[in-house]
Amino acid sequence: MRLSARLADYAWLVRAQLRPGRPDWSGGTGAPVLLVPGIWETWHVLRDLGDALHRAGHPVHVVPGLGFNSADLDVSAGVLRDRLLALDLRGAVLVGHSKGGLIAKQAMALPDAADRVAGLVAVATPFAGSRYATWFPARPVRRLSPRDPAIRRLAAQTSSHARTVALRPRYDPHVPREAGAAPLAGAVEVELPLEGHFRPLGDAGLHQAVVQAVRGLAG
Repeated sequence: MRLSARLADYAWLVRAQLRPGRPDWSGGTGAPVLLVPGIWETWHVLRDLGDALHRAGHPVHVVPGLGFNSADLDVSAGVLRDRLLALDLRGAVLVGHSKGGLIAKQAMALPDAADRVAGLVAVATPFAGSRYATWFPARPVRRLSPRDPAIRRLAAQTSSHARTVALRPRYDPHVPREAGAAPLAGAVEVELPLEGHFRPLGDAGLHQAVVQAVRGLAG
């Protein structure tokens, strides 16, 4: 069952990345949302989630400057901060997938961004790193190892935890739930009955959980 879950996961990712066009997510009376994709992902991977958030009344924005999201966390956090300023968003909720949650957490610690962000909803984010990244051939992925100094420093920052909701699938082939991983003290952590790292992004149950979390953080 786990092998089939992995294959379905990758198949979903390929289809999501290749979808053409960009929806109009402007308008809405809810808190503005800024989508932050994971490593080697474009905003297209979060399109279903963006549609759900917009249907719920939230104006939704993306961060084109991240490209395929392979830069260091500090560089990417600066790009995210600059996007917040360029859009002049206030009371925004950041919704990050995987590495996107790490980028958002780091951006929330930047002086120019902190007062503009109401909170973070992180989906399948390796806050303590992922052991699978340790020996990965590509350096951008190895930076997500629990041994990486940037991951360790970010894990030690707890000021944003009270404004964080972390959603995790029951089984994630890329972000294992380590037996000794420290919880996000002060954050809300929710395990969802889903399998995969990417495919849950297209699941209606996850969409509902993210919408509820955004409303709670913005409320």
